Amino acid sequence: MIKFKVIFLENANEFLDNLDKKPRGKVLFNIWKSREVNDPELFKKLVNEIWEFRTKYSGKEIRLLAFWDKEESTNTLVVATHGFIKKQQKTPKNEIERAEQLRKDYFNFKNKKK
Repeated sequence: MIKFKVIFLENANEFLDNLDKKPRGKVLFNIWKSREVNDPELFKKLVNEIWEFRTKYSGKEIRLLAFWDKEESTNTLVVATHGFIKKQQKTPKNEIERAEQLRKDYFNFKNKKK
């Protein structure tokens, strides 16, 4: 059973488009799989409202940061903000801050449309 829907912001789409075909396929496979199984190796909370989709491919740690949009009770939506190749143990603070800013922008835009 699918637990949530995933959408990709422009930055996330650009990141995926710039990956080679095989790693992009693995990232997308892991995202779709994470919608059905609760596995912190695939989808894990980082801080506050920011989560990450996790993929390991050919020794590279590929991350897509995301957040939940639970404002509409019928659909649970996860919004992927952007991606990066992780080069160190901890997720860089600037990547988390970028995801938080994109989250803020998303909700500001969404609320203006109402």
